[in-house]
Amino acid sequence: MKVTVAVVQAEVAPNLEQGLALTAQLAQQAAHRGAQLIAFPETWLPGYPAWLDVARDVALWDHVPVKEAFARMMENSVSVPGPALDALRDAAHAARATLVIGLIERVSAGRGQGTLYNTILTINAEGQVLNHHRKLVPTYTERLVWGPGDADGLRVVDTPLGRIGSLVCWEHWMPLARQALHEQAEDIHVATWPTVKDMHQIASRHYAFEGRCYVLAAGSLMRAGALPEGLDLLPELQANPDTLVMRGGSAIIGPDGAYVVEPVYDQPAILVAELDLRRNLQERMTLDVTGHYHRPEYLNLDIRYSGRQTNDTDPK
Repeated sequence: MKVTVAVVQAEVAPNLEQGLALTAQLAQQAAHRGAQLIAFPETWLPGYPAWLDVARDVALWDHVPVKEAFARMMENSVSVPGPALDALRDAAHAARATLVIGLIERVSAGRGQGTLYNTILTINAEGQVLNHHRKLVPTYTERLVWGPGDADGLRVVDTPLGRIGSLVCWEHWMPLARQALHEQAEDIHVATWPTVKDMHQIASRHYAFEGRCYVLAAGSLMRAGALPEGLDLLPELQANPDTLVMRGGSAIIGPDGAYVVEPVYDQPAILVAELDLRRNLQERMTLDVTGHYHRPEYLNLDIRYSGRQTNDTDPK
């Protein structure tokens, strides 16, 4: 089976409303190029909090500029369910494509109210939410702003385009998280990153080689001038607001770990490729980490689902 996929790389929008409009626009552009599956980067909506890594004093207690940056991020996050999710469902339906999209999720009511999560949603062409994954462990400074996720979204979903899974950023260095998806027979994996730096390229290519699947590595663009106002940025960024603090690096990788589409840096792009899923089977001859290259009688992985369910999964 052959599937046409796209990875969207663009500058993040200044707020959620504009981000939703941009998402719909870019999804349409990708669909017009034949894309049946469209991947967006980590926390594409409303944008990755890169200020955690390039601004001073972010960990100071009761520091007003940082509290304001956090409040603005919370105001522009996505509630699931909620109006922003409805807009994303409409965008998938209008494009007649499956969207895999990273976002900052806000729990707006009930248990955990106010908590933010680093989330990936998989939404099919009918507007149905197929999977809702929250990053298991926020990485380093991310723990200042996001809560730890769970295993309920550590799933691969069966679609007419093949079996699709996804992980967020440094989850690609969690061996058991990788194996959990490998054992569910992924055909296409979406690796969301804020920006796909050299080590992120290595992790994405390793995942493809290990899992014998295609990997869509998705990264964003962000300029220093797009960071929240009032923060004490690194001097070189204060002097050059056009400097890219996130440089993209999106790529499409084959099940042998080689690039199908080479990484693109420092410019907007919609990467499109036709994937032959039969190649996954060919590559399993030499390595199959869930089959002939696995010893389940000695090594076993136990996944503990907590029972969390997405409340908004009905087709449009």
